[in-house]
Amino acid sequence: MNKDSQFKLDPSLVDPSDTRPLLIVPYMWIGDFVRGHTVVRVLKQRWPNRPVDILATSLVAPLLDYMPGVRKGIVWNLPRSRLALRQQWELAQVLRAEGYGTALMMPRTWKCAIAPALAGIPERVGFVGEVRFGLINDWRWGERALPRLIDKKVALTLPPRTHLTMDWPPPRMVVPAAEAAAWRARNGLGDGPAVALAPGAVGPSKRWTAYPELARQLTARGIDVWVVGGPGEKPLADAIVAAGGARARDLTGTDLRNGILALAAARLAVSNDSGLLHVAAAAGTPSVGIFGPTSPYHWAPLNGLAATIQCDTKLSCQPCHKPVCAMSHHRCMTDISAATVMTAATDILAGLGLAATPQPT
Repeated sequence: MNKDSQFKLDPSLVDPSDTRPLLIVPYMWIGDFVRGHTVVRVLKQRWPNRPVDILATSLVAPLLDYMPGVRKGIVWNLPRSRLALRQQWELAQVLRAEGYGTALMMPRTWKCAIAPALAGIPERVGFVGEVRFGLINDWRWGERALPRLIDKKVALTLPPRTHLTMDWPPPRMVVPAAEAAAWRARNGLGDGPAVALAPGAVGPSKRWTAYPELARQLTARGIDVWVVGGPGEKPLADAIVAAGGARARDLTGTDLRNGILALAAARLAVSNDSGLLHVAAAAGTPSVGIFGPTSPYHWAPLNGLAATIQCDTKLSCQPCHKPVCAMSHHRCMTDISAATVMTAATDILAGLGLAATPQPT
């Protein structure tokens, strides 16, 4: 039995009578934003008739279209480097007009609580942090014990103060097959099996360097390769496509929706520990996660992975969770060979009924 089927809220906690709209203020990094759908699923089980909206930036907004249970996104791009009180006030007027009864603030920053407080949302729930007295009126403790919805089994407290201990339901992204097929047709990608490669990550220490060789091996066996990521991954994509040849395509760009559809349409995704790994897993695409400086126990998708790859070398510095290798050797990533990842990929493809055999030259 999978974890998703095990999730069931105590029927005594379900309240269909409450219809007040509810706002989630999530982390705006792609992976953490995807994990926030877990909260949506818990809330919709407890309050099936409360509309759930999510505050979003324009970067992550495309994810909302594929998250069941979300009524809509409130898209607002607040600058990261300052409080931006005028923009906060303008956002507060938008939130006030929606008539939210509750705001759940996942980050523990002072900044994320300003607009909900200015909007006068009656229940403002959040973790203790940055002395948010007056901005939050329903406090939660213990954020260190469940950082960003990471642990596999955690304690959750929702308003009113009911304490729940359960397995989290994993995030779920639903991409209609017709939309994925239309996207393939628009991009001239045909209908053959493809593996999506996501070579980007926040910080160079999380980036595996052997994607070009993996692409060469996949395309040599008749598997198409799609490279997904943001514009910052363009140089990586160029190297991968050059190694993969005619069967490899660069699909990097500024539109996250393009990456979502590519990951959903692919038969397999191979990714560093990055936001796109969470997108692929939540969309139900078998995914191989490559982990070096970070711990898969803490940072792997809650959906689970088809394979988790780490180096066999015993390194005292691993995991360091640093964006740049402090040891200057980066062995936690460079000691992972393309052959190791290829073996995992071909095993998964074989399990899907797809042969990856050498093609005649």
